[in-house]
Amino acid sequence: MLKGIRSLRTKIFLAMILLVLGATILIAAATIYQYSEDALEYHKDRLERKEDQIKANINYELRKTSYEVTTENIPLIFKDKIYEIQDIHNMQLSLFDLEGNVLKSSNVSFYEKPSDSIPKEIMIQLKNSPTKKHTVRFKMVDKKFRSSYSYITDNYFKPLAILNLPYIEEDNFITRELKNFLIRLAQVYVFLMIIAIVLSYFLSKHITKSLNTISDKIKKTRLETVNKRIQIENVSDEISTLVNAYNDMIDELEKSAAALAATERESAWREMAKQVAHEIKNPLTPMRLTVQSFERKFDNLDPENPKKVKEFAQTLTQQIDTMSSIASAFSTYANMPAQKDETLNLIKISKLALDIFNEDYIEFNTSEEKIIVKLDRAQLIRVVTNLVKNAIQSVEEIKEPKVVVTVFSAQNKAVIEVYDNGIGIPTENLERIFEPKFTTKSSGMGLGLAMVKSIIENYGGKITLHSEVGKGSVFRVEFPKFNS
Repeated sequence: MLKGIRSLRTKIFLAMILLVLGATILIAAATIYQYSEDALEYHKDRLERKEDQIKANINYELRKTSYEVTTENIPLIFKDKIYEIQDIHNMQLSLFDLEGNVLKSSNVSFYEKPSDSIPKEIMIQLKNSPTKKHTVRFKMVDKKFRSSYSYITDNYFKPLAILNLPYIEEDNFITRELKNFLIRLAQVYVFLMIIAIVLSYFLSKHITKSLNTISDKIKKTRLETVNKRIQIENVSDEISTLVNAYNDMIDELEKSAAALAATERESAWREMAKQVAHEIKNPLTPMRLTVQSFERKFDNLDPENPKKVKEFAQTLTQQIDTMSSIASAFSTYANMPAQKDETLNLIKISKLALDIFNEDYIEFNTSEEKIIVKLDRAQLIRVVTNLVKNAIQSVEEIKEPKVVVTVFSAQNKAVIEVYDNGIGIPTENLERIFEPKFTTKSSGMGLGLAMVKSIIENYGGKITLHSEVGKGSVFRVEFPKFNS
């Protein structure tokens, strides 16, 4: 704990130092970036203004010249005028024909000898530009330059020539201002750094002093012993809140320790009883429905009575056997009842499981006569009945309910699909639907689907669910087929 307090003191100290240092670096970087952006924008705007002014002069000369305004006459029209324009605007300029060959240029450029032609890549960029302008930036020795290219048109806005303006980016003033600002910024932050060091030292020392006292008390706290309350005076509200919370926890701990021992066993037995009741209730419901159906449909004169009585007895016997196995082997939902593997016809057993339901909207579909699996008969019936009961509950509020059970083969898998056109399951519940004790119903323990999943996975199968709210759900169960 003391090591942690020392670490906290160091963290507080370093955090304040890094905060000031980080702020210094960020502000300096932002300032440099902003100055750079402003400089670029300034040179861009200045070159555009110069270009517009020079174009205005050129257009004026084109309107008053006595020569025919053609590309070939540009050298004659601006024979002397080009130097006047240069002197007025204090800027070199060159005129090229539409193919990029030089027509007329003022004095030798301040950065290089005027080129006889415009490079092909610049001509391509200029022709493809929607504004019919193109600017090139480059660096020579230790200076930066811009060179703009734009079209000169005649009175009918027909391209006549190409104007080139070389421009040097002079940043001495901006660089000097930036340097002075950074010097002043550094001076301010050196002062702030000294203040931060002093404050962080005393602040961290004050905070950790109270924590040292608390840590000594906490180290002596034991669940199995009588713990003493912490008594500290003249502390901050935050530390006082921490102390009060610890003292309250000690009081509650003493009360809870005694109650926990008394209620833990009772709670465990209560939970076990609820789970057993839930599982026993599952076969009781179909038994009741079977008896009611038999009573309603029984006819003394029906020659099929012996067969019906036999089927009735078999159904009740199966459900009674299921309850017996649950009651005798229940320990956890994952391994009960004990498995008794049999070679079964999945179609026959699935259809038999549906006989306990009286709802006329339940359909059974299959295109095969026999699909052999190796499963426990009782557990297979539990899987089918649980899924169908879940589907029936889902369609309770539907005007035209429909539940369809389909059994078929898919490669080496035996598949059972249970479809309903019920209310569906919200997306946020899909991942939890097979969790133990999770249920969206007002009653029940939420163990039905969890047990179904456990049974299926114990036999190397899997269960998946596809559901849309308002459209219905499809449970798909896959078991390995048994190949004798």
